[in-house]
Amino acid sequence: MTSAADAEWRLFRGDGAPRPVALPPAPPWRRFVPTRSTRPELPYVIAPQHADVVNAALHLRRPLLVTGPAGTGKSSLARAVAHELSLGELLRWPVNSRSTVKDALYQYDAIGRLRETTLSRDRGEVEPSIGTFIRLGPLGTALVPSAAPRCLLIDEMDKGDVDLPNDLLTVFEEGFFDIPELTRLPEDMADVDVQTHDHRGTVRVHQGLVQCAEFPVVVITSNGERDFPPAFLRRCLRLDLPLPDEERLRTIVVAHLGEEAMREADDLIGAFLRRRALGELATDQLLNAVFLRAGGVDLDAEGLLDAVLHQLTGAM
Repeated sequence: MTSAADAEWRLFRGDGAPRPVALPPAPPWRRFVPTRSTRPELPYVIAPQHADVVNAALHLRRPLLVTGPAGTGKSSLARAVAHELSLGELLRWPVNSRSTVKDALYQYDAIGRLRETTLSRDRGEVEPSIGTFIRLGPLGTALVPSAAPRCLLIDEMDKGDVDLPNDLLTVFEEGFFDIPELTRLPEDMADVDVQTHDHRGTVRVHQGLVQCAEFPVVVITSNGERDFPPAFLRRCLRLDLPLPDEERLRTIVVAHLGEEAMREADDLIGAFLRRRALGELATDQLLNAVFLRAGGVDLDAEGLLDAVLHQLTGAM
């Protein structure tokens, strides 16, 4: 006979029979709200010596280069800084092999402008402003002058082109960039409203120049897949986040799931540490396991713990 707890856990049974199902509450880190700015923030557990490096970068107005294994909280650190310092919505630039600094600064839809301008002329209407077809990228939006700096996450920099770090040096040192499509406009069109990356409206650009009033808080993450040039490293402060030990894992579990969750977590933390010694695991995998256990799931069932605490490297 199926127990009530087992029935509540097995939402999907694979028997082909449709049934109304009420999904249980999601884990705190997988809950979403209609607007991004009001998404609940979870506490970020960080050692004092690592927080000191973050503070040094803030005081020196230097980019923070965060390295460490997967799951150590590199990307989450940027969100925590933006939240605690009330710097507004975090700007994100996820880097891949095709990423360029120009695209991160701004994008210009020349084809769209040509099409809309032609249609407006044919209808006898006023041509749309060129600013309608320019959108600042995450880096460009971070450099818009404002009373308080924005926080920018440049995620997985080591996945980008080998020249990408050097291409960033000028922007990091000067704190400004030009939009050539606007610098060529006549004097009577010196002020143009362009769109921002975060879709929060427009900002006015004068003579094509975007220059920050306060250098943004820049957090760069790297998985250590490639070395960066010395000139780039010299302009950053480096923070290497280690794998959390048992004591810090317990602190993280309590911070995310509460004291009651620790009643079910001892053996899971032990299993997590043993498996992590054999291959790469992420801390959020442990949180997933504790969340399921606290919800009444039998994680000793064959294969379930393997599925939750699977290694992040190697063949699947």
